[in-house]
Order: sequence, then structure tokens, then C-alpha cells
Amino acid sequence: MPRILIVEDEDIIRSAVRKLLLHAGYEVADAASVEEAEQHHEPDQFDLIISDLRLPGAAGTELINRAPNTPVLIMTSYASLRSAVDSMKMGAVEYIAKPFDHDEMLAAVENILARQPSARNAGDDSAVPSETPESSDPANIMFGQCEPMQRVFTLIRKVAPTETTVLIQGESGTGKELAARALHLLSPRAAKPLISVNCAAIPESLIESELFGHEKGAFTGAVSARTGLIEAADGGSLFLDEIGELPAEAQARLLRVLQESEIRKVGSTQSRTVNVRMIAATHRNLKAMTRTGEFREDLYYRLNVMQIRIPPLRERQSDILGLARRFLKRQGERMGKPDLNLSPEAMRALERHRWPGNVRELENAIERATILCDGDVITPSLLDLDSEGSDEYIPETLVEGNNEQTQTREVDSSNDLSLEDYFQHFVLENQDRMSETELAQKLGISRKSLWERRQRLGIPRKKSSGN
Repeated sequence: MPRILIVEDEDIIRSAVRKLLLHAGYEVADAASVEEAEQHHEPDQFDLIISDLRLPGAAGTELINRAPNTPVLIMTSYASLRSAVDSMKMGAVEYIAKPFDHDEMLAAVENILARQPSARNAGDDSAVPSETPESSDPANIMFGQCEPMQRVFTLIRKVAPTETTVLIQGESGTGKELAARALHLLSPRAAKPLISVNCAAIPESLIESELFGHEKGAFTGAVSARTGLIEAADGGSLFLDEIGELPAEAQARLLRVLQESEIRKVGSTQSRTVNVRMIAATHRNLKAMTRTGEFREDLYYRLNVMQIRIPPLRERQSDILGLARRFLKRQGERMGKPDLNLSPEAMRALERHRWPGNVRELENAIERATILCDGDVITPSLLDLDSEGSDEYIPETLVEGNNEQTQTREVDSSNDLSLEDYFQHFVLENQDRMSETELAQKLGISRKSLWERRQRLGIPRKKSSGN
């Protein structure tokens, strides 16, 4: 049984990762700092170390030096993504950004352990063999028994071993990042890093620096040179999620990477060659965006060599209950409720729901119901699909015709404005004169949260003519 050491100073996160890995069948130990890890354990005797980047005392990257024979997976907040890239240059095998999905963490752990068998088991005939094709098969990473998903799996198996650029299309919450991970794990690049970037989550002023890196003094605040994410993915794969949100200038730079396999840091006159397999994803119609000038046509055709479409959950009717049971089993184990079941009425409610938020919405509904359930049976009221999941109800009047402005005035006058109504009202009223960053600051949320709520509520982003 693989032994994993978790080094994390936040009790809640450390406990959650510990429970997740224990339920997955791993032997787990934990510590709150590098010093505590060395005092109570022998880090070099574990098969994997999962460490936060920022710890009291020594940084998590110090474990790379103190346990040279053990792979180190670095956890980091998105704000520290540049430091995560630096940690990979120092020898970390992979990084994972907080908050992370449980499937993402388990897949990362499985991948690292599979490709780096423990040296302590080298002479043990009973040791687990290194990664097999079955362990990285898309059917083991994503769930889907319906015909549309089987076609997706077949396409992934065919294109993954090649160097072909892939464009993954699908609505928000369908599992595009899992498809990208499957493409990487089945490719000859599986032993190298998969760098994932959400283009909508990075401020427009920083996107070029994040992707391509920058030289010291290239702009205000650039106090030292930085390695870009594309360079960090050298030899591996780069997954650009929501590439339709990429600003025009960054699109031109990315085109050069695809055409010439070269990057040039911001503020530098020198180019360097990189060997990166590009995987992009979007929920938007890129071809239509090329007609309006929002997306470069030449970049679109460079990206759209092979297209994989992930079907929305409403087109996967036969998978809904299977997914729900998987989520229920996982959430039940996490929350100490292993005997939970869905009532017949709850199953019918799940099958009838339209799932505008797709698989992510289904997982959220199951997690919510698991928390609220006092017995062993989940009922439709616990799922609360009407009030939370369906766009018929968020907000209700937005789908009733041309009475949006009327309803806004009524809600204002009643002094009973819901958070979703307020968000919709504020964005629609101010987006013509404020940037995305300004909108997010005024609302007190991150730019990523602003983008995610736009997708959930169906509020298109207004692009300025300068972009």
C-alpha cells in the first residue's frame, strides 16, 4: 500500500486531504510544517509527499531537497501560481491549485505513483507494476456509459498518442479538464508535467506575463525575472481552459508558439524553443468569434486540428443516475454517511432536471443533499433542484419573456433583492462602462468568480473594441 505524507498548516485542508486519501486506500501521515514532518516522520521513506507551498518556517519546496528520493506534489493557491512553476523547476513532480477537485487530486496522486514506482519496492516481486494503459484510460478518469461519451473515449484513445493539437468544446461543468488530463496521461508525454491554465481567471494585464514569463524590469512590479507557464510545460502538455477569453495580444503570441515552437518573455529580445503539446478548451463558439473579430481566425485553425466535443449532461440521460450514485458514495464516505441512498422520487427528479450546470451542478446537488440528510434516504426536497439548479428559477422572471426590467424595478421597490438578482442587475447596468476587473472589485469577488457567475446566469461578456 503506497504511503503518503501530507504537509499542510491549515487543519481543515490537511484533514480533508487525509480523509480523501484514506478512503482511496492509501496509508497516510501528516504534519503542519517541514520541521514537524522531519521530527515525527522520515519523509524520504514515503512514496509521495503532498505539501503546501507556503508553510510556517521552511517552504514546502524544501522537502524536495530533504527527501530527494520521494516525489513531491505542491499545493498552491492560484495567486501563488508563479511560485508553483518555480517549484517545478526546483524538482517538484507536479503542482495542484487550490481549491482543487477531489477527482483532480486523486488522479494526480495516481499518476505520480504510477510513473514513479518506489525504489524501496524495486526488489519486491509483489510490488505494484508501473502505470498500465488501463489505469490512464479515459473511461477510468471520466464516467460515461452512454453512446456519446463512448465516442468521446474512443476519440481520446486515438488522438492521445499523437502530437496533434486538440480543441475540447463543451459547456461549463461538462468535464473538459478531465478530458485534457486523459489526453495527457495516454500520451508519450505522461511522465512530463501537464500545466493547466484558466484563461478567464487571470487578469488581462497579467495574462502574457503568466503564459510567456517576463524579464526583470519589463513592467512596473517586475522585480525579478519569471518563468512562464508555457516554458514550465516544456516537454509536457499545456491545457488552456476557456481560451476564448484570451486577449488579442496574447492570441498573437500564442499563434507564434504553435507555428514556430518559440516563446519570447515579456521585455526580452531573445526567443527560446519549447516543445509543448497544446490542448485548448472553450464553451464558446470560436468560429463565430472569428467572424466578429473577437478571436483570430489563423489561431482558430491552428487549434482546431482535432476537435473533441464533450456532450452536456442533458444529452447523457442514461448517465445521470450512475454519476449521482458515484458522487453519493464519495460524499457519503467523506461525511461519515456511507449508507445513503436516493429515494425513487429523488431519482425521478434527477432524471427530469435539465442540468444547465452539467456534471458540476449534479455533484453540487448531491453534496448539498448529503450534508442536509438526517436519515439514510435522500428525497427531492434535499436535492433542492428547482431553486438552485434550473435556470427557470435563477431568477425566475428572466425566462418569462421581456419583463426583465419590470421585475428589477419590482424587486428594488420590495427591498428583497436576492444575491443572484443583484449580481445580474449590477453587471448589466455597469458592464458597458467598467472593465471585468473593476466589476469584480465593486462586487467584492475575484475575476474568476465573476466569470463563473456570468456563465451560470447566461450573462454574455461585453468585449471592448480595443480588445
